[in-house]
Amino acid sequence: MSWSLAAGVSAAVAAASEGEEQSILLPAVYDIVWSAVSFAIIFVLFWKFVMPRMKSTLAERTERIEGGVARAEEMQEEARASLAQYQAKLATARDEAAAIREKAEAEKAQIIAEARREAEAQAAAIHANAAAQIAAERAKAAADLRRSAGATATDLAEKIIGESLDRDRARGVVDRFIAELEQAGR
Repeated sequence: MSWSLAAGVSAAVAAASEGEEQSILLPAVYDIVWSAVSFAIIFVLFWKFVMPRMKSTLAERTERIEGGVARAEEMQEEARASLAQYQAKLATARDEAAAIREKAEAEKAQIIAEARREAEAQAAAIHANAAAQIAAERAKAAADLRRSAGATATDLAEKIIGESLDRDRARGVVDRFIAELEQAGR
């Protein structure tokens, strides 16, 4: 049926164009008709087959794009949540570090105070020990001095007198003399 319609249209167009003269600006009527028929056939085929595929392809692309946008938004939310967690952990770590520093400073001050106390105690012990040693050396030196001075004085007195003196009496005299010297020196 479509061939007979096309044959009829082409015969009508051919008959109309035989009697008229052809215009340079306008195409012949049969060209316009055949172009319109071809356009209609191509339009129907395009509308029937190509447009549904294009629509489905565009719909798929739209879904992919919207899905990608949704995934990107989800990933952004996850990234924001991760960033918030990271910042919270970082703040906690900073607080812990500050607490550890403060504790270390307190321990440092305590260790320094203990070291000072120990050093002062050791210095006091050394001072007391040195004072005791000095007192002992002084007492020993005084005793040695008394003995040697007493012996020298007794020997000198014996040589002057020409007789031997009683050792106990001579020692008592020397001790008394040294005691009087010590009191006069104070």
